[in-house]
Amino acid sequence: MNKVRKLGLSLLNSLLPVLCAFAIGAVIILIIGQNPLTTYWIMIKNTLFTWKGFMKTLHYASPLILTGLAIAITFKANIFNMGVEGQLLGGAFASCIIGFSLKSMNPTAHVIICLLSGIIVGMLFALVPAILKAYFHVNEMVVTLMLNYAIAKILQVLASTVFRDKAAGYVATSPIESSAMFNRIGGTSITLFFPITIVVFIAMYFVFKKSRLGYEITAIGRNTEFAEASGMNVRRKIIYMMLISGALSGLAGAGFMMSEKFKYTLDFSGSPGLGWDGMLIALLGGHDPIGILIAAVFYSALKTGSDSIGIFANVPKEIVAVIQGLMILFLSIRFIDQRTKVFENFKTRFISKKAQTEEVQ
Repeated sequence: MNKVRKLGLSLLNSLLPVLCAFAIGAVIILIIGQNPLTTYWIMIKNTLFTWKGFMKTLHYASPLILTGLAIAITFKANIFNMGVEGQLLGGAFASCIIGFSLKSMNPTAHVIICLLSGIIVGMLFALVPAILKAYFHVNEMVVTLMLNYAIAKILQVLASTVFRDKAAGYVATSPIESSAMFNRIGGTSITLFFPITIVVFIAMYFVFKKSRLGYEITAIGRNTEFAEASGMNVRRKIIYMMLISGALSGLAGAGFMMSEKFKYTLDFSGSPGLGWDGMLIALLGGHDPIGILIAAVFYSALKTGSDSIGIFANVPKEIVAVIQGLMILFLSIRFIDQRTKVFENFKTRFISKKAQTEEVQ
């Protein structure tokens, strides 16, 4: 019964911020002079209830699933890898360099090498804060946050100078070779990147739910001192978690590069960025793999549906960014947990008071 209650509270804590954000968004749409129900239906219909739109939603959900998992595996252990965005950019850049540097390769080998290069670079960028946290107790949140900006600036310089495509009219690298590109499947937006993402998702589900590492992550998150006292090598586990997080981030960047962008540009990850979006998705999904999958598809539908709103509803597509920002705001408030705690405290005090009264009588 406790598990059912806990699951129910978790679902409510994820749904309430979404409902509140959409409610405020509806008020804004009304002020503009449009019907919010019609606006939301246009967005949902074009992204989830048409074959072409749904395939596009799944395509853009692929990197979000991976970055959501990358965030969740560390946050679940109270280790805050805020560097997913930088690790994603590093993985994308590495796969791009390999993608256009190697010529006349077998497509299968070229794809594998590009993906592996992205994964390895993502892991390397995660290894530095992992070692600093595990062995020197340096705050990983500060280190990873600063690394995001350092990595982005370094890649900006490299893309603007050494690896710049002089034929392009803006800052960009050369496009990757066709042998390193993921082709569209069946005339849809889907590429091989999505099946790869699902395979990784299934593997991570078993890591979270069925593996020894998953149980150890939960134990570290609940009480680090107790986990260490029970014989667990917490330092090693911290490094493992950060490396897995970096690998997922690097894979997300490499896969998005090879299935969508095909060259590195300064706006490769968008705004605020696929790594930062992954943080919202992990929060929406309650750091649970299934929740993250659902949240990623939902969030992708929001992003891909913004164009439909602008075209068919006469509502600025920026309303989606407003809704996303409101969701982040409301996700910082755990409504149900707080109310439940207040209720429990009241219940405890009431019972204690009643017992004292009976003793006096």
